Amino acid sequence: MIQRITNLFAVWTVLGVAWAWFSPADFAWVINGTIRPLGQPLIPVMLGVIMLGMGLTLTVDDFRRVAKMPRAVIAGVVLQFTVMPLSGAVLAGLFGLANGLAVGIILVACCPGGTASNVIAYMARANVALSVSMTMASTLAAIVLTPLLTGWLAGVYIEIDRWNLFVDMVLVVMVPVVLGVAMARYLPRLTRTIVPVAPIVSIVFVVLIVAAIVASSKPLIEANAGVLLVALFALHALGFALGWLIARILGFARDDVRTISIEVGMQNSGLGASLASTPAFARQFVDPMQAALAPVPAAISAVYHVVIGSLLAAFWRREATPRFFDKVVPAS
Repeated sequence: MIQRITNLFAVWTVLGVAWAWFSPADFAWVINGTIRPLGQPLIPVMLGVIMLGMGLTLTVDDFRRVAKMPRAVIAGVVLQFTVMPLSGAVLAGLFGLANGLAVGIILVACCPGGTASNVIAYMARANVALSVSMTMASTLAAIVLTPLLTGWLAGVYIEIDRWNLFVDMVLVVMVPVVLGVAMARYLPRLTRTIVPVAPIVSIVFVVLIVAAIVASSKPLIEANAGVLLVALFALHALGFALGWLIARILGFARDDVRTISIEVGMQNSGLGASLASTPAFARQFVDPMQAALAPVPAAISAVYHVVIGSLLAAFWRREATPRFFDKVVPAS
């Protein structure tokens, strides 16, 4: 049952966004600060829980698996942090996006692969073990690379506080993941209790984050819908296409090529939305209106990548044969 619900992540995302669009008030509590666990904004806390769930599923075998397929993992991570950031920067300039949207699309393009890619890889009958390994590797690399790349590429529009972005990455990514790994190692009974429900919790939290940003930004989305929707579609289309093409040129096997394509094309949009929603990030903008625009690309990105990925998975599944399914990490 949990696996079926997880496999329908794209459906839940689209439904959540549709609900937020037609009834924005239903999601105001997620983002208006009325709920502050431990005195912290709700969205970063939700993302931390998602990352904790990822950490709980990681084992020593996951790290060993990276060592067994270093070429594919390294190629995928390098493509993740070159194809997507550069595409985001080029598209922001090509479409003449407003500063807030430009920074937002570059930020989400500089994020690591989303764990939703593991679900899509399974649905496509691609190399799920490689997908999990790439997601883990890109997430850990992102702690340093996301602040550096965002500062470099988005610095054209505003002055990016790289150190603050790095601290946010440590707090919402590294700490929860390390805590999850430690819990799995030293509290196995508790971990076995939590892990079965982690995918559902992650899906709910991601949908809430994305829906809340769409709900709070509805007027801004309406005002910028045309150019924004085309630019974000182009971003993910380029990610999937170039990931597939370059991996094929590099001579990887069919299933590995598809896996790398999926990993490159799918971002951790929840992370991008969370980072762009923080007060510290917003203070980098002179114009509050532009600051309000920054989280919007990540919210739209979350819909695009799961829809495109699901369609590709359905197409590839017709001619694929199952290889293995080690685990499915909850979507993000």
